[in-house]
Amino acid sequence: MNLNAAALRGAGDVWEGIKNVFLDFEWPFAVEAVLLFFVFYFVFKILAENNAKKLIPVYLFFVIGMGAVTLFSSRMNATAFWLFLMTLSLFFLLLFSMEIKRSVWKTSARTPSASGIAKQDNKVGAVRAEENIASIVKAVQSLSKANVGALIVLTGGNLPKEILDSGVRIGANISSQLIEGIFVPKAPLHDGAMIVSGDKIEAAGCFLPLTQKDFPKDYGTRHRAGIGVTEVADVSTIIVSEETGIVSVVKRGEITRYVDSENLKRFLRDYYWKEINGEGKTK
Repeated sequence: MNLNAAALRGAGDVWEGIKNVFLDFEWPFAVEAVLLFFVFYFVFKILAENNAKKLIPVYLFFVIGMGAVTLFSSRMNATAFWLFLMTLSLFFLLLFSMEIKRSVWKTSARTPSASGIAKQDNKVGAVRAEENIASIVKAVQSLSKANVGALIVLTGGNLPKEILDSGVRIGANISSQLIEGIFVPKAPLHDGAMIVSGDKIEAAGCFLPLTQKDFPKDYGTRHRAGIGVTEVADVSTIIVSEETGIVSVVKRGEITRYVDSENLKRFLRDYYWKEINGEGKTK
C-alpha cells in the first residue's frame, strides 16, 4: 500500500511539474523552446552527416538526465539547465569544427546563378573528374611497381594554411607525368606530401602532422603523416610504401591497405563526386 501511495505521489509530482510549465507560459519560454529545437537539430545534423550517429544517444542521455535533475531537484533551475545544454552542445560541435567550417565555406561560395547551370556544370565536372582519376591511378600504379614512396592529400580547400605554406605552391593541372616526376627519389619535393585540390596539384613537399595513435612498426613516417592529417582536417590521403610498394588510402583516421586500381578509382570517385555535388563543379 505504501509503495502504491509513493508511486501515486511521484506521478502527481511529475504531472504538477508539466502542468506548471504550461500554466506559467511566457513569451521568453517560447523563444527558449524555439532555440532549443534549433540547437538539437543542428547538433543532430552535424553528428549524422559526419558518421557520428553513435554519439547521438550519448548527447540525448546527458540532456535528458540533466532535464530530469532540473525537474525534480529544488537546487537546480532552468538557468543552470540552459547553461549545461549550451556547454554540452558546444562541446559536441567543436569536435567537428573543421566540417562545420567547410560547410559554411561551401554555402557562402554558392551564387543564385549556380543553380541554373548546375546540371551542365556537373556534366563538365564529371568528365574532368574521370580524367583526373585516370591520371592519379596511372601515376600511383607506376610508383607502386617501382617501389617509389608517395603521399597524396585530397582536399576540398579546407587544409590549414600552414601546411600549404610548408611546401612549394604549384597550381598545375593534374597529370600522371607530373605526379611521378615530383616523387622521383632524390627529387627536391619527393619526401613531402602532394596536395591535390579538385583539378589542380596545389602544392608539393608539404609537411603534415603525425598521428599520435599506436600503429605497427612497419608504418613509417609517410604512413603516420597520411593518417595524422585526416585526424585534424576533413581530407583523404593516398599512400604508396617506399619499402613494399603497397598502396593504402586513409579517411577520417582509418587506413585501408592493399588497395588495387579498382578500389582506388572508387576512392577517388567518392572524393570527386563530393566536390562536384558540393560546388557544382570541380575546382
